Amino acid sequence: MFRSLHMKLMLILLLLITSLMAVVGAFLTISVSSFYINSFYEQMNTVFGENGRDFVSDLRAAAAEENGADRIVEILDAKTGPLGIDHRTRNYFLLDGATGAYLSGSAEESEFPREQSVNLLAARNAVARQDSTAVGDESDITADFMDVAIPIFSGDHAYIIYILDNKATVTGLNGQLFLIIMQALVIGLLISVLLSFLLSKTMVGPIEKLTAGAERVAAGDFDSELPVESTDEIGILTGTFNEMSGVLQATLAAVENERNKLDTLFFHMTDGVVAFDHKGRLIHCNPAADTMLQRPVDSRCTYEELFGEVYPFRELMSLQRPNFAESELTVGDRNLELYLAPFSDKASGGVLIVLHDITEQHRNENRRKEFVANVSHELRTPLTNVRSYAETLLDAGDDIPRETASSFLDIIITETDRMTHIVQDLLTLSRLDAGDAELVLSRFPFGDAIESVVRANALNAKQRGHVLAYTPPESLPLIVGDRSRLEQVMMNIIGNAVKYTPDGGVITVTAGAEQDAVWMEVSDNGIGIPDKDKERIFDRFYRVDKARSRESGGTGLGLSIAREIVQRHQGAIGLVAHDGPGTTIRLTLPVGGPEI
Repeated sequence: MFRSLHMKLMLILLLLITSLMAVVGAFLTISVSSFYINSFYEQMNTVFGENGRDFVSDLRAAAAEENGADRIVEILDAKTGPLGIDHRTRNYFLLDGATGAYLSGSAEESEFPREQSVNLLAARNAVARQDSTAVGDESDITADFMDVAIPIFSGDHAYIIYILDNKATVTGLNGQLFLIIMQALVIGLLISVLLSFLLSKTMVGPIEKLTAGAERVAAGDFDSELPVESTDEIGILTGTFNEMSGVLQATLAAVENERNKLDTLFFHMTDGVVAFDHKGRLIHCNPAADTMLQRPVDSRCTYEELFGEVYPFRELMSLQRPNFAESELTVGDRNLELYLAPFSDKASGGVLIVLHDITEQHRNENRRKEFVANVSHELRTPLTNVRSYAETLLDAGDDIPRETASSFLDIIITETDRMTHIVQDLLTLSRLDAGDAELVLSRFPFGDAIESVVRANALNAKQRGHVLAYTPPESLPLIVGDRSRLEQVMMNIIGNAVKYTPDGGVITVTAGAEQDAVWMEVSDNGIGIPDKDKERIFDRFYRVDKARSRESGGTGLGLSIAREIVQRHQGAIGLVAHDGPGTTIRLTLPVGGPEI
């Protein structure tokens, strides 16, 4: 339905009318609001500005009297006309200059806005500064009120005259304008529908004839020539179509000869494509093949030079389609998978080779093997210990002392807990990799989370003789994130600093905010991390000091889990430059949380 040119023309005109009326409506609405705001402040300036010096002087004189508030109200009541006070949309309020408390006014205290406006705050600040020239007269066109606040004080007496207009008049007028605009819009839409049908009638007829002619050409009829009935753009298009039909008939045979080759050559493939003729000379090579082969491939290259060692050219040419050959080729640090096939059964054909980069697949396979080996090793060690001590208890029977038996059982429990931690960490990583570990996002104070984790590690640090120092900054913003997951990351970073710093060390936690992000750094004065290990400390099961890590119960998965959680929050975690011995790890998180 919407593919019809009739409908498209109608929709264009409808959209044009609607857009025009929307722009006009917005302009009128803004103009009316601006006019009323300007009128309001011009009126206030006339009363309280340069032309109203005598009036302001009277107010100040009244403020100096004992019953200053009553006298000011009397003066303001006499000026309700110039001030535009109508007790319905516009009222004045007399406030205590020091406290901002309501004293009197043309409306009840219940109508006084509870939230102080910018102008009222400016007036109170002027009273505090004893600035008699300051006037709060700022307004926003999007606000639902207009107001002005004038500080009046004399001697020890200070008052604020606060005039508030709720814009009811502006709102009513804008409502009437909106109704008028909608009525005009309806009439414009009706007219546009009529015009669109009249316009499309004169345009669609010749196009329909041209479409019928194109269908005949598509069916193979190149002899029918369309009549040119006009000299406009459609007439020119019809003549061009007739010329195209003749050219198409002449070139169809040549296109047919190239079809088999063009069906298999994809210049923009991400995989490499190289083609050779029946003599092994290069006839095509796409940019991806240049990159994969790590060398420029030009017309001087031959099959024997590039792939002669992979598969004999004559044997490849003797293959009958759809048979093809497969092989692998190593070029530098890349592993390439090759698919070789002849692209024509005739003597004028050739060979087509598709190159697929499987380097990352090999790397993933190696990582998988390394991961399985690490898991097996980590689980085998505690299992061996458990079995050894259990067999000792079983063989000794009742002859083993109770203290020794208790010690063996403690070791068995410790090793079991270690295996449990490994399995739990593996499950956590598995859920993170699979995307099943959904984040429970909430807004929470970033500083409170840091203080909670620091307190949780304070006792362990004290037992090791460490100084764990954290001085909270003046303010840290609220952030959006999964608090429990992020506290797990912080716990891992600070816990590692406590665990792997020699006894009596100093661990410093700092935090701050910059632009739309917050950060936390944990620094220690331990032995640090060797340069060769810095790029791998976030790898799974990787530990700088394996003996000490196992002794302290580490699994080598903590930082891997931390990195996965931080990446899910679209943050960053890594090592930063550190003066002197030790290590510094920085955690950075966006304030607004991850973009979902």
